[in-house]
Amino acid sequence: SEILILGFTFKENCPDVRNTKVIDIIKALKEYNINITVYDPWANLTIAKYEYGIEITNELPQEKFDAAVLAVAHNRFKELDVVDYLKQKHIVYDVKWLCNASETDGRL
Repeated sequence: SEILILGFTFKENCPDVRNTKVIDIIKALKEYNINITVYDPWANLTIAKYEYGIEITNELPQEKFDAAVLAVAHNRFKELDVVDYLKQKHIVYDVKWLCNASETDGRL
C-alpha cells in the first residue's frame, strides 16, 4: 500500500520537528511493510533526516495513494482536498479533526 502522511512537525504552522509524535505513526505503519510518503510544507528536510532518519518532502506529491493520514493541522491542509491525491478506493484517517466526519474513515 501507498500511504500519504500529511504533516511531520511538532505542531501546526511551525517548522519545529523536535518531539514530533508523527514519528510514532510512521514507525507503527512501517511494521506493516508499506510505502510511506511524508509531506510537510513547514518541516526542515535536513533536520527531519538527521534527527529521525525520515525522508520527507516539502512539495505535494502528484501520484495517487491508497490512504492518507492527516497528522498535523497546518492551515494549508485545511484548504487541501485530500481525495484528489487518493485512489478511487481509499482510506482517510484524520488525527487532528481537519475534515468533516463524513469525509473520513477514522479519527483519533
